[in-house]
Amino acid sequence: MLRTNSKCVSPGDIFVALRGVDHDGHDYIEDAIQRGASKIIAEYGLYSVDTFIVKDTHAYLVEELDRLYRDELKDLTMIGVTGTNGKTTTCSLFRQAVEQLGQHCASIGTIGFYTDHFVRPLSNTTPDVLDIYEMLLESKKAGCKYVIMEVSSHALYYHRIGKLLFDAAIFTNLTEDHLDFHKNMEEYAKVKQQLFYHLKPNGKAIVNQDDPFHSTFLLKQNQNITYGMEKDQVDYWIHDIMVTNEGTTFSLNEGSYNMSLLGNYNVYNITTVLILAELFFQQKIDTTKLFPPIGRLEQIQNQGRTIIVDYAHTPDAVKKVLQTTQQIAQGHIITVIGCGGGRDRKKRCLMGEIANRLSDHCIFTSDNPRNEDPMEILKDMTQNISLEHVEIIENRKEAIQKGLQICKKNDILLVLGKGHENYQQIGNVKYEFNDKKVIEELL
Repeated sequence: MLRTNSKCVSPGDIFVALRGVDHDGHDYIEDAIQRGASKIIAEYGLYSVDTFIVKDTHAYLVEELDRLYRDELKDLTMIGVTGTNGKTTTCSLFRQAVEQLGQHCASIGTIGFYTDHFVRPLSNTTPDVLDIYEMLLESKKAGCKYVIMEVSSHALYYHRIGKLLFDAAIFTNLTEDHLDFHKNMEEYAKVKQQLFYHLKPNGKAIVNQDDPFHSTFLLKQNQNITYGMEKDQVDYWIHDIMVTNEGTTFSLNEGSYNMSLLGNYNVYNITTVLILAELFFQQKIDTTKLFPPIGRLEQIQNQGRTIIVDYAHTPDAVKKVLQTTQQIAQGHIITVIGCGGGRDRKKRCLMGEIANRLSDHCIFTSDNPRNEDPMEILKDMTQNISLEHVEIIENRKEAIQKGLQICKKNDILLVLGKGHENYQQIGNVKYEFNDKKVIEELL
């Protein structure tokens, strides 16, 4: 077996020493040998077992994985989803839809690896190339004919999808995020565009025409399918959206649909699933039986009030969640929100301003501060906004508790930023913390 993590090496395995962002696999070669590695693939050095020196170990790994498994995996129908927001929901909805039609589908992304059940959590939205291949092989063994995976900009930049080719690629949207890494929106879009060079000869590119960056993803060599709200410019026309606290109704071309998911943006997510169902199954799906993934507009009803947990952690996501909440609110909207440390600082003041403007009351708190001072993050969030309806409570549990105290009958309490996460990272330590569980304990 090929291994890139020395801790996973068993006797007889081949260890490939990869250079990562934070770690260099060459530093773990001796550990791999002690655990029984029979061969080392490295960029330099001479070791006590069979050693093969290559110019680029990652490039070697990509070629080797393609050589070993191309034929074995060729029958899997592969779908890649990229964009700032909507990737997780789209993947979850499609997996549910495939199962509704009597087939088996795996999904890989932010909330973990799923086949017909939850398999395991993942440390990255898109894992490294070896992990992906292992999950694809595991998916096939589990009887899955379809695999849908989130493809992040970091994954594309670091070539984590290797030489994989997709039957369909979806572009959801592009809004401000990761600009500490990509520098500007144009560069961010160009990196995301790389997925659309990974289509099979008959693969389909499914593109949100309403997004300002849509043209970046409409490559001439691809079979492009567009969706959006401009009737004469798209293949799939979204119209007549109506959101209530019971769910959302909408029309797509000539068909009408109902769903339990809330919000215009979820209409876009479910539209891509309807397109995929038509492409691969020539069948319609029952959208009333599709539900959001954990941590996405997840609702708790308590004494006539609604508490919503959502992963929204970008300016656009926060805006969309709050705009959706305004459509169903009968009372006040109270928002508990923070921003992560060690990430794009520019979006903090934007998120703070949006939350303040669209809520009746805000509680700014800690998210995953990582190695930053939480109070400095909160200071960034409060730049250039009035604090008349804002209070700052650094401790996240105390902030949620305060939100519950002031949330009365018919009010909505939003707890944003962490969604499905079951930890809070302070420094280099991850402490057990899940917003929904904390809410349930406090209630």
